[in-house]
Amino acid sequence: MIGTNIFQDQKVRLCADDPETLAQAFSRWERNDELWLMLDSDPVVMWSAKKIKEWNEKGEIENPPKEAFFTIHALPEDKLIGFVSLNSILWNQGDCWVAIGLGERDYWGKGYGTEAMNLTLQYAFSELNLRRVTLGVFEYNQRAVHSYEKAGFRLEGRMRGMLQRQGRRYDLLFMGILQDEWKQLQSQAPA
Repeated sequence: MIGTNIFQDQKVRLCADDPETLAQAFSRWERNDELWLMLDSDPVVMWSAKKIKEWNEKGEIENPPKEAFFTIHALPEDKLIGFVSLNSILWNQGDCWVAIGLGERDYWGKGYGTEAMNLTLQYAFSELNLRRVTLGVFEYNQRAVHSYEKAGFRLEGRMRGMLQRQGRRYDLLFMGILQDEWKQLQSQAPA
């Protein structure tokens, strides 16, 4: 619908923050072991806010861009609580990957991530005209799996035993949603 704010819903808004703000937030969030165990298969490595800022500032602006990065702000207080990114965009195929993380633990399990993902999918399919959005999630992150299913993602495959955490092996799950599936969900949603 024309005229709607494509970057804001009831609980969250997506926006771009300056490198200093991002660096401070990421520096604080990286101290949360549980968050990083959900986000990345690499070992947790701590970076200073200065190093994070330098890394963010080195990112090149590509033409056409291969990434759309947003911060997630909780409403009404407009507090920075996380990030979401459409990355590895293949324009000729209409495909990309999505990554999302809520750094503020107080906002976990309350619908903020699902709403941010819904806004991101709206942007991917309505504004960028992408055909497909894919993500990877560790099997032990059932809260995220449930959130992705609520947003319309379907399980498409798994890499068995891909990740080792605390002496145990876990699968990496692949989930995806197609533009047609997303449109169908939108047509069924209450107005």
